[in-house]
Amino acid sequence: MDFSKMYGTGYEVIFVAFSGIVLAQIIKCFLHLITKRSLDLRLFTTTGGMPSSHSAGVMGLSTTVGLIRGFESIEFAIALGYAFIVMYDAAGVRRAAGKQAACLNKIIMDLYKQDLQEAGGKLKELLGHTPMQVFVGAILGIIYAYYIHVLLS
Repeated sequence: MDFSKMYGTGYEVIFVAFSGIVLAQIIKCFLHLITKRSLDLRLFTTTGGMPSSHSAGVMGLSTTVGLIRGFESIEFAIALGYAFIVMYDAAGVRRAAGKQAACLNKIIMDLYKQDLQEAGGKLKELLGHTPMQVFVGAILGIIYAYYIHVLLS
């Protein structure tokens, strides 16, 4: 397949967005391997952690739109606005939901004496990102988009 035909098209934008997400998830697994000395492939399909794959994907998308259509274009403004909403949600709303889940899990464990299955199972706590995880994901997305754009040209 000739990837150079993607250059400057919507296919490049889609490719960068989705492969940027995959790249961030791979990095997340690799960082876990380095820091915890164990390979946890479940991290590849979970939310939360360093770096934010949501941020990498949307910033890769918006950067590629800017590189193709111009950073002064309406398309770039729309893509960047979308990126900010996603990143705000990742660091704000979803992070708060994760903290609430942690509190509820503690309450349930206290009420049901360690038997979480009786209460319907443990709630997922790692939902959102810290601001640093979002920032690193955004930088990753920008650099990756630029790299792919130059590579395809």
